[in-house]
Amino acid sequence: MIKGHCIGYGVILTILWMVTSAIPSQAAATQFWVYIGTYTRPPHASKGIYLYRLDTQTGEIVEKGVAAELADPGWQNVPPGDKFLYSDGSTDDHRTSVIFACRLDRTSGLLTLLNSQPTHGKGTTHVDVDPTGSCAVTANYSSGDISVLPINPDGTLEPPSAVIKHFGSSINPDRQQHPFPHSCNFDPSGKFVLVPDLGVDKVYIYRFDAAGKKLTEIEPAPVKPGSGPRHLSFHPNGKFVYLINEMGGTVTVFGWDGGSGRMTTLQTISTLPLDYKGVNTSAEVHLLPSGRFLYASNRGPNDLAIFAVDPGTGLLALKGFESTRGKGPRDFDIDPTGNFLIAANQDSDSVVMYRIDQNTGALTAMGDMLHIPSPICVTFVPVAQ
Repeated sequence: MIKGHCIGYGVILTILWMVTSAIPSQAAATQFWVYIGTYTRPPHASKGIYLYRLDTQTGEIVEKGVAAELADPGWQNVPPGDKFLYSDGSTDDHRTSVIFACRLDRTSGLLTLLNSQPTHGKGTTHVDVDPTGSCAVTANYSSGDISVLPINPDGTLEPPSAVIKHFGSSINPDRQQHPFPHSCNFDPSGKFVLVPDLGVDKVYIYRFDAAGKKLTEIEPAPVKPGSGPRHLSFHPNGKFVYLINEMGGTVTVFGWDGGSGRMTTLQTISTLPLDYKGVNTSAEVHLLPSGRFLYASNRGPNDLAIFAVDPGTGLLALKGFESTRGKGPRDFDIDPTGNFLIAANQDSDSVVMYRIDQNTGALTAMGDMLHIPSPICVTFVPVAQ
């Protein structure tokens, strides 16, 4: 998040996880802003980032309009402190990929655009920010590279300090003819960046130099050829990484060494029902804040796979599936209290909310679906107390 330091780091992370798991997250917040990013490009009729307010005590979710009118605001990231929101997007003509920097008002939920910067890549599809808020890193899917953009103290973005090209291919000639980095993910310590690359069947691992605003590649973690790695999540205890493979319809479990930045493959398990034979592209993976259950979305059967997590080994056991009641669940997220999951069905312009059973991991759909044009990202931020 040398070997002599790894054990101490792991013990510290475990203690922190045990302590924080016993404390209500987000300082006992029960009210959250829900930001839903969308595609605004034709033929979509979206206006930007949509805003809702969720009460996790009652389960009531209320529409609050549009938080910010931006072009194609897709993936969002809110660094610690909840002062700023960063989103990938495009120029108004949809020709140039950019990252938007917005000031976040936790009282009103509204976003104010501070500035934007081109990523110097094409098809930017993901952004993450290091825990100190010093740099944003982007995955540029179409151009096969990643970008590092320094962040000023006022939250504004500087032009990229580095653009790093990936090389190679894999076994699927239609989808893996060259690199397709799909996401960028800082580890819990902020010392490393993990980049699943769908095109080359690897998770690239970089050491992050905050002072120099640069990345240094170390040994990548391979996955089964043809898997198409997409997104990942860290277990709350910092010991395990869960990678969803878009093309393979699987989740790969890795052990994570936060001292050296090494990943060790532990398990690969299907996200699909045994009797499903159709086309599928898996999309997103998240764990409960308690770390007890993991969820993975499938765009094919249009469902969420539910797994129990062994707290000692990190290994997964399938518990069941829940329909997303729409098409193309590209993203979902779990609120910081761990009580609700919100899934975004990109292809049916719908968003559905579930209550989570803390003992079994089961999902129960709540109320009517929200109708939002082309929803593709869900982000929670606590309302100002």
